[in-house]
Amino acid sequence: MGPHPAVAAIRLAVRRVLHDVLTEHTPQHPAEHPDERSPQRPGTPTGTQPLVLVACSGGADSMALASALAFEARKLPLRAGGITVDHGLQHGSDQRAREVADRMTALGLDPVEAVAVTVGRDGGPEAAARDARYAALDAAAERHGATAVLLGHTRDDQAETVLLGLARGSGIRSLSGMAAVSGTAGRYRRPFLELDRQTVRKACIAQELAVWDDPHNADPAYTRSRLRHEGLPALEKALGKGVVEALARTAQLSRDDADALDAWAADVETAVRDEAGRLECAKLFGLPPAVRRRVLRRAVIAEGAPAGSLFARHIEEVDRLVTGWRGQGAINLPGRVEALRQGGRLVIRQG
Repeated sequence: MGPHPAVAAIRLAVRRVLHDVLTEHTPQHPAEHPDERSPQRPGTPTGTQPLVLVACSGGADSMALASALAFEARKLPLRAGGITVDHGLQHGSDQRAREVADRMTALGLDPVEAVAVTVGRDGGPEAAARDARYAALDAAAERHGATAVLLGHTRDDQAETVLLGLARGSGIRSLSGMAAVSGTAGRYRRPFLELDRQTVRKACIAQELAVWDDPHNADPAYTRSRLRHEGLPALEKALGKGVVEALARTAQLSRDDADALDAWAADVETAVRDEAGRLECAKLFGLPPAVRRRVLRRAVIAEGAPAGSLFARHIEEVDRLVTGWRGQGAINLPGRVEALRQGGRLVIRQG
C-alpha cells in the first residue's frame, strides 16, 4: 500500500524540484555514463554534494515540505538541511524555534539551524518581518554553501498575493505573484505553488507531524490574515468555488506577459539612447506605454534607486516628462535620484 495521496503529492512536488536542482548543478560531460557524473555545485570541492535547505516555521506548509525533503533527499545524491527563523515577535518564540529545529533534526535533516533576527519597522510589520527573514535565509545559505532554499508557499498563498497586488493598484508584475524560482542564481524554490493548503495540511495529519499554528496568521491586525479569513471566503461565496485556482492561473499568465514585456524593454533600451547614452524623448514616446515604463524603471534603478522603494507613481511622474512635457522641473526619486528633461533628452542622475 502506497502513501496517503496528499503525502504522495507533496513528495512528487519536491522530487521534481530536487531533480531540477541536480540537473542545473551537475556538470554535463557527454562522454561519461550518466551514473558516473558527480552532481557538484560550481565552485564546490570535488566530491561535495549539493546542499538544499528548507525554510521551516513549524507550520503545516513548511513541516510538510521539510518531511518531503528529508524523504526524497535520501534517494538522491544531495544533502538536505533546514533553517528556522525566530522573529522575536512573540513570547517564547526562541523556545519554539528550538523545538522546530529539533523536529527537523528528527526528520534526518542536517545541518539544522535556528536563527534569531531583529525585525525593523520599514514598510510595516509584515514587510519588515519578511525582509528580516529573507536576509537571514540568504545569510544562512551563504554560510552553509547551500545550492537552494525551499519555501512552503502554496496555491492559496499565491492567490492572496495576487489579490494584495490588485488592491494596491500595482502593475502586471505584482499580479504575477510569487515565482516558482526566484532570488540570486535561482536560490529560492517553491515546490507547492500548484498544491492547495488543504492538501499540505492533510499530508501533515497523515504523517502525524506536529505543527504550530502561528497566531499572527489569524490576527485581523494583519492585512494578509484579513484577506485569508474574510476576503477570500467572501469572494468564493459571491463567485463560487474555484477563485483560488483562477487567481493562481492569473498569476502565471501575468508572469508570462511581464517576462515578455521585460525582455522587449531590455532589447530596445539601447535603441532609444543617443551616441552619449542619453535617453531620447522622441524615441521613448514612440514605444508602447508598458515597454516605455519598463525602460524608464530600468534606467532609474541603474542610477541607484532601490527597486523595493520605487513604486508605480514614481515611474508615472517620470513618464510624464516624456508624454506630458509642460516645462515641469526635476522629479525626485528614491535613492536621491532625480529625473529631468533637457534638450529633448531624459536625464536620470544622482541628485
